[in-house]
Amino acid sequence: MPAKKTIKYLLVMPIGILLLLIVFNNKQLKSQSFGVIKYRDFEMAPGNVAVPYHRTLEWEKESAFADSIYQVFADMPITEEMLWRKGATTRILLARLMLKQNVSGVNEILQKMTVWGNCGSSWFMNPKGDYDFPLTILTTIFWKFGDQPDVIYPDTKKHLLNVLLSEDGGKFSYTAPKTLGLVFETENHMLMTEGSRYLKNRWIRQHGNSDSYYDNVQNGMEEKLLSLMNEMKTNGLYEFNSIPYIGYTITALLNLEAFAAEKVSKTARDVLDYINWSYALSSFNLKHFPPMRRRYEKASIQELTTDYHSGFIKSWLSYSDIKNYDKNIGAAGRHALMGAVMPYRPSDRFVEMLFEKQEGYFVRQGHGPEGSPEISSAGKHFMISAGGVNRGKKSQIVARPICLFLDDRTDHLSEVFHLSGPGDDFMQWNNTGVYKKFACAAGPVSIPKDMQAVAKSGNWSCYTGAHNISIVVFSENDLGILVVFEDVDPSVIFEEVLKSNPNAELLAGQFKFPDGSWLKYDVKAEKNQWVMKSEDGQSLDRDFDSWPLIEGKFNNVD
Repeated sequence: MPAKKTIKYLLVMPIGILLLLIVFNNKQLKSQSFGVIKYRDFEMAPGNVAVPYHRTLEWEKESAFADSIYQVFADMPITEEMLWRKGATTRILLARLMLKQNVSGVNEILQKMTVWGNCGSSWFMNPKGDYDFPLTILTTIFWKFGDQPDVIYPDTKKHLLNVLLSEDGGKFSYTAPKTLGLVFETENHMLMTEGSRYLKNRWIRQHGNSDSYYDNVQNGMEEKLLSLMNEMKTNGLYEFNSIPYIGYTITALLNLEAFAAEKVSKTARDVLDYINWSYALSSFNLKHFPPMRRRYEKASIQELTTDYHSGFIKSWLSYSDIKNYDKNIGAAGRHALMGAVMPYRPSDRFVEMLFEKQEGYFVRQGHGPEGSPEISSAGKHFMISAGGVNRGKKSQIVARPICLFLDDRTDHLSEVFHLSGPGDDFMQWNNTGVYKKFACAAGPVSIPKDMQAVAKSGNWSCYTGAHNISIVVFSENDLGILVVFEDVDPSVIFEEVLKSNPNAELLAGQFKFPDGSWLKYDVKAEKNQWVMKSEDGQSLDRDFDSWPLIEGKFNNVD
């Protein structure tokens, strides 16, 4: 290639890449006002299901489960190479300090560490990004032990404050590094970086430095953090249910909840309560398989009880009087560690709703324009979880199968009733076809191999579960229907369903319950429409881009 053309190509290529990044992230490019940037340019209605904040539960001071997590991490080796990159190093050091294990060795390692990169997203123009991941845990270490000179030695404290805690002052990084300020940073990076900056400022001010540079009110840090968290509180998360980023978002919020000024601490706690309430509504017995935004390579995961959010929850529960729950944390160990270390404990109602659905509910959770809704239908002893819908490759949304969770210890997709379609490509699915005790999709129903039908007729079959649950299924290649009944004779209800739906062709768009109520649906609906169309002839609001944050009805509430 001629030299002039080569130079022109090298100059134009980064600009082209930036433009592609801008397009890729255009759902996050938002309006700007003086001093504070609005991260998402819409306002969601709150809906009629409020996030519970009330706390009366007494939590235990110690937890054998937490101690076991500490020990697992404390026993991990730290190699020379680990000191200069993102990884488990800081969590290993934190675990050793929690156990007061080899304290002098921890101090020696901390004094040896350096700032190996910069905060914010890493990409090929910024290969040394992601320093905010260890920075967040270094911030935890500093705040938990910084005033304990027998744990964090004075020279170590000085090195932490002056070197390793690299962010301070009033700069707020809204955009990703090396993008000329054109590409918005992700929620998890903003919270980790700016939360750590805020907390370093706060420490310095609390320890006698009156310079306005470190004043989080005067330099705007408090206002900007509150603005970001209030948007998350009212509009939900952009990176909802993300694997792996939800874990780092929660960790950053835990730091702020524990160590920030009261107003910031309370707002962080409110956001955590919202995130947890969303989890409680779309899970049952810690089985959780909702749609998520980011990342596509995680779409093949089929474990139901070990997502990153569950790691925190299992640690919190270990301090409660609830002991009989699945304590397997899988790959979520680093998040179970942080759940154990930090003082946050969830609301009473959240803990109750994890295992007890009372008389059941039907709830829809909106995630804003170009998002995917979460839809949950629960009875006393079951829950149907909608899998959501991908909104095109740029949306970064992973749609999941629709799942039926029963009151059991299953922990893998293959062990539960589930349905999805068409085909195996989640980007082609619209798995929003969930309503009260009902689910449908443009593909067959997968039956757990240990489930034996109590009745069959053509494409129809009936199964039973614990607590007198009856599951009626219609399944063929391009249509799956699943209906759940409680406290009925399975053979009787099966015959009544067949009698109410004698025409198989009508099932492509309509189902009639034995009590005479009926639903219409379109399993091939466009990706911006709810699959469900009407109930008893009354049209349903199918525009889930405009749905409120959380709305629905609990069966025990008039």
